Amino acid sequence: MKEIFYIEDTSAGKISYYLLLVFLVTLPLDRIYSELSLIGLLLHTLLHLGKGRPWSLRWAGWLVAGLFLLMAVSAIYAPNFGDAGKQLEKQLAILLFPLIAWFSQLDWTTVRERLLKAFAWSCFGTVVYLYGCAFVSIYENGLGFGALFAPEYLNHAFSAPLDLHATYLSMYVAVAMVVFISMAVKDGGGSAARWGYWLIVLVLMAAMLQLASRAVFLAFLVVLNVLVPWMLLKGRTRWLALGGFLLVSVMAVTLVTMNDNLNTRYLVQLKYDMQRVRGGEGDAEPRMVRWGCAWELIRARPLTGYGVGAEVPKLKEEYYAHDLTISYKHELNAHNQYLSYVLNGGVAAGLWYLAVLGAGAGAAVRRRDIFLGTVVVVVAFVSFSENVLDTNKGIFFFSCFFTLFLYRPRSAGMAG
Repeated sequence: MKEIFYIEDTSAGKISYYLLLVFLVTLPLDRIYSELSLIGLLLHTLLHLGKGRPWSLRWAGWLVAGLFLLMAVSAIYAPNFGDAGKQLEKQLAILLFPLIAWFSQLDWTTVRERLLKAFAWSCFGTVVYLYGCAFVSIYENGLGFGALFAPEYLNHAFSAPLDLHATYLSMYVAVAMVVFISMAVKDGGGSAARWGYWLIVLVLMAAMLQLASRAVFLAFLVVLNVLVPWMLLKGRTRWLALGGFLLVSVMAVTLVTMNDNLNTRYLVQLKYDMQRVRGGEGDAEPRMVRWGCAWELIRARPLTGYGVGAEVPKLKEEYYAHDLTISYKHELNAHNQYLSYVLNGGVAAGLWYLAVLGAGAGAAVRRRDIFLGTVVVVVAFVSFSENVLDTNKGIFFFSCFFTLFLYRPRSAGMAG
């Protein structure tokens, strides 16, 4: 743990590091903490602008920042400049993180493993806190242990004490699990420490099931059974670990199918979401129906889209025309980041987003970088079911980790 709190660097570099540390540690908590630390990091970087030689931005930073710049261009023809301004303000971190990394006196590539460890421990502490809240509630209501899988303690209900969307907390937990797996494989802390890391991984996986984000769960199964054995392990250990990972995955899937509440959340609701017809009166419309509305809008204006901030107003018109009462009333977005980018900025914006994910995937494969690979897979999967870059927690996750990981790390492996 010592390497997390102490680094050898200049005074300016240390301050940048500790501000980044606070940002990542508080990411699973209320957004105000991450926002304040990001503002502090930005101001600190501006105060030291021009002092020393900044490290090269290269193509990686421009690739990430280009997503924001494309949306800024689309604001020119957006129907409501106020809505466009609000959306751009929300997504500003997509531009700020590459710029801060460019001008910062801290070399982010040399401290990323320390930051990841701090982030992983923060996620574990958050999960322990949530389980504590759940068990206290179960005890106070005189319920049995089986009530833990009741709807009152699944998905958003589980993350409710933090007022945090379950999908985004699941994304954090997925990255934290890979960090602890890496620590178990590479750290020289002895067998007791390694068993402790594996135990933490199991607790985090249980929390992922509890949070019940289908997209993240499927993404992590890919990471666990494909990326981890290939990118992190070698030789006989790889095959032994793969057998263990497959066994754990089968057990998790079996639990999902056997428990009525988990089965409803993971399988029944997934089947409903993939339907092209509406459910009963008062039921939320399936995602496929909303995607159909988004696709109708895209076909009418594919090249330029409708401008940043126009997605929800335009979709509301479609919802009204198709009598989608729930979607209209709650002003739901497309719940698909790929469609969202094309809706707002046209085909170019959609292709740019795919290029960012593709570049990340390519870099992860070339470097055998398990952390970058995990982030790419998780974001790619979640982008099918959520507008990842429409919410503070999703924007911070994407902009920070893509900036942090797209640069080639100078140090190999996790620090001991």
